[in-house]
Amino acid sequence: MAKLTLTRCVVEDGQTSETSGPNNVFKVTINPADYKHTYGVSYTGQQKDRKQPMGKSAVVAKFSAVNQEKVDFSVTLDGTGVVPGVKQSVADQVKAIRDIAYTYSGKEHEPNVVKLTWGRGLNAFFGRLTSMTVDYTLFHPAGQALRAKVTMSFVAFATQMEEALKAQRSSPDMTHVVEVKAGDTLPLLCQRIYRDASQYMHVATVNGLDGFRSLTPGTVLRFPPIR
Repeated sequence: MAKLTLTRCVVEDGQTSETSGPNNVFKVTINPADYKHTYGVSYTGQQKDRKQPMGKSAVVAKFSAVNQEKVDFSVTLDGTGVVPGVKQSVADQVKAIRDIAYTYSGKEHEPNVVKLTWGRGLNAFFGRLTSMTVDYTLFHPAGQALRAKVTMSFVAFATQMEEALKAQRSSPDMTHVVEVKAGDTLPLLCQRIYRDASQYMHVATVNGLDGFRSLTPGTVLRFPPIR
């Protein structure tokens, strides 16, 4: 059975990549009973301070932005010895989760980006922890915790480059970041994004390109708003 896994990630050069090693990966032994994946959309008509025009029975809601996705779940940590394969104490398991998702990165001075994976439903959610509550529910007579319920909330994370590549926006008044594919040319990309192939010289200058006829696949180009 697939297990919910938390993997520490690093962000370099506008891209997020997962790290390896036992200290960077935590795989739960008892899967959550459920999890909540929240999607949201904002509209300008939802603003409380928006004034309703005279003669209008209602404000027309206009699309503003897609909100960050959120994932919430609770996992049970066991240290009683009854769960096969569990060698860490509850305290060590809590520390492992904290080190991956909560503790500040010394290099970035902010919490790590975490990749959540669990089967096909949650196969690649990149996010940052927003809250973590540990509810200790069972104790050894000596006082150490033998079982705990850890509730976590994550908000989706993506760099500007990743967000732009994923969105594949087509509006000419927005900055676009495009990864070159085989067969792409600058005039072709300008036609696709701006509906105006003649913008290729401006884009070449912005990206410091000497030529525009031959582009290397995998190159990331920036297409600024046209005026």
